[in-house]
Amino acid sequence: MLSQKNSIHRHFKLYKPYGYISQFVINGRQKRQKKLLGELYDFPEGTMAIGRLDEKSEGLLLLTTDGKTSTLITSGGIEKEYYVQVDGSLSSDSMETMRQGVTIGFDGKKYQTQPCIVELLPEIPDLPERSKKIRDSRHGPTTWIKIVITEGKFRQVRKMTSAVGHPTLRLVRVRIGNIHLGDLAVGMVEELVSIP
Repeated sequence: MLSQKNSIHRHFKLYKPYGYISQFVINGRQKRQKKLLGELYDFPEGTMAIGRLDEKSEGLLLLTTDGKTSTLITSGGIEKEYYVQVDGSLSSDSMETMRQGVTIGFDGKKYQTQPCIVELLPEIPDLPERSKKIRDSRHGPTTWIKIVITEGKFRQVRKMTSAVGHPTLRLVRVRIGNIHLGDLAVGMVEELVSIP
């Protein structure tokens, strides 16, 4: 429930498409080549992305005008669920290694990821076709898994799958806490009453 003071803030969920960065402004020469969130919707002034999805990742992105809400969600402890297509046939041993935690690089240092949920998806998820084609079965097998983490280091999921020898081919975030991507279409925005 939002307090009276916070009721002026606005909250959104977005299906971030492949190829967009999770920012509204970018400095530097590459600005012309980057697609920004503001191109998708007329967000109110002061809107910020809660956490990030890198340019090649897709799916659920929460946005808010409330810095406290953003900090609460990014400070850890809230589950983030991803559907991940990896290169090769992922073994049960590799999944168990990721569940227990793997060593990845972060800010120039080694970091041990926290225990998490890693499961095989029983079937290929019903996701919209991506704007940039993913290699097909002629290039070898791939595996679809679900990963649920409660932290969010820079490109963590991609680094985790690489750490066990299976680079990520496609990554789609489908849930943050109790907010699901649902049937939101790619590039579409839905305004939320609140973000718990």
